Amino acid sequence: MNDLTAAELRVLIAVDGEGSVSAAGARLGLTQSAVSHALRAAERKMGTVLFHRGRGGAQATAAGAAAVGHARHILRLMEVMKTDTRTAARGEATGTIRLAAFRSAAFHLLPRVLVRFGQRHPRVTVDVRIVPDLGRGIAGEVADGRADVGVVSLPVYVEGLVTKELYAEPYVLAYPAGHPDPRSLPMIDWHENCSGETRRWLARQEWIPPGDITVEDDGVVMSMVGHGLGAAIVPRLSAVGAPPKVATTELGDGAPLRRVGYVTTRELTGSALIRDLLGELRISLRAPASD
Repeated sequence: MNDLTAAELRVLIAVDGEGSVSAAGARLGLTQSAVSHALRAAERKMGTVLFHRGRGGAQATAAGAAAVGHARHILRLMEVMKTDTRTAARGEATGTIRLAAFRSAAFHLLPRVLVRFGQRHPRVTVDVRIVPDLGRGIAGEVADGRADVGVVSLPVYVEGLVTKELYAEPYVLAYPAGHPDPRSLPMIDWHENCSGETRRWLARQEWIPPGDITVEDDGVVMSMVGHGLGAAIVPRLSAVGAPPKVATTELGDGAPLRRVGYVTTRELTGSALIRDLLGELRISLRAPASD
């Protein structure tokens, strides 16, 4: 009697996502009083306040935020259970896998993975979402239950996830094609998760000037380099498909590597469908595309 129901879990997620009881009711097709009743029932069962409610809406407490994260995982595992059960009964998988990735991986790595995976599982939908790899970033999406699998730069800074390195690629210097001295150009910085080793290498390079422009997306970096605004140090994959006016050169001995891998939860590795996707990532990304 003290276990939360699936309906109550959905209410927690909806209230957290919408920020109010009334908006959560509209999202779920429930009345405001029904949502309030479900919230009170959940709080009674959990023995604590999960949301502060007031005129400004509903704000999750620390306990509520923890409960919402678990609620996402529990509901997702219930969906996976249905999918795996139906697959075992019918011999053909259906359902949806939620995959998060950084921009260049989504553009240049995932298409061939999804082609092969789709040939084996034609009735499975893979929902791909581009997530900036900043802070908790992609790993946080997996940990919080908003994605099943993430393609990330390693290491990740979120505990409790299953991770595996897929390949490593060098950082390169991207610069306007034809420039005689690329290292003399202003530097365009961009935000991304990178290893401590990479940060230490960058800090030791006296030739790297402070960044004049800082952006969050490596695609924007490549556009700016192509327009002659400066040079940038980026993983080699970021330069794939760059404008024709962008050239790259190696950084020399000791240059850092970006290590690319996947993250998922230990519970989801129990799904045959998730394991198939992870296997395809391991096979297809052994030798990343270079053009």
